[in-house]
Amino acid sequence: MDERQTLWSALRLTFVRGLVVLIPVVITLLVLRSLFEFIDGIISPYFNLLLGRHIPGLGFVSMVVIIFLVGWLSRNLIGKAVFRFLEKILFTIPVARNIYSAMKDLFSAFGFGGKGKSFRQVVLVEYPRTGVFTIGFVTNELTVNEKSASREMTCIYIPNPPNPTSGMLVLVPAAQVQVLTMSVEDGLKLVLSGGIVSSGTITAKPL
Repeated sequence: MDERQTLWSALRLTFVRGLVVLIPVVITLLVLRSLFEFIDGIISPYFNLLLGRHIPGLGFVSMVVIIFLVGWLSRNLIGKAVFRFLEKILFTIPVARNIYSAMKDLFSAFGFGGKGKSFRQVVLVEYPRTGVFTIGFVTNELTVNEKSASREMTCIYIPNPPNPTSGMLVLVPAAQVQVLTMSVEDGLKLVLSGGIVSSGTITAKPL
């Protein structure tokens, strides 16, 4: 009986390990497939009209080329001037201005493109209630002026896994924020993996 239980436990553990390895791979492939179908579906109809037949993947390849071309243009003076001109046009449109500005600041916060503001520290705060802790990322410090006094508040962004660009902003009194020793990259891995990718220990910096 003990040998059967041991064998069953070993098989179950092996099966679970296989799931742990396969699930991220399958999810990644599904996301890439959805992205491929979405992008290919936008550009392919134009190539179908020009070539007279459908070539799978041609639209996606074209989009990749366009992305590289835009990235290359953004690194030279002419390209920067063109993009600044397009930005000015976007900022003249009320709704587009708000969406573009918010998305640009958010992507800069994650360090996409290698420039712009980024998350400063990984912190631990009691949220959404006392006794429950949440890991977030410091984005800024603010002074809140009230009638009787002013309070120093810390802006903390809490991402929602698995999409880091989806989350919430909370303002927490600076004295109630515990700064952690982990890097921003490790903090993102911990949060976006739902706690799976972890060293097993979280250490707060001394005050």
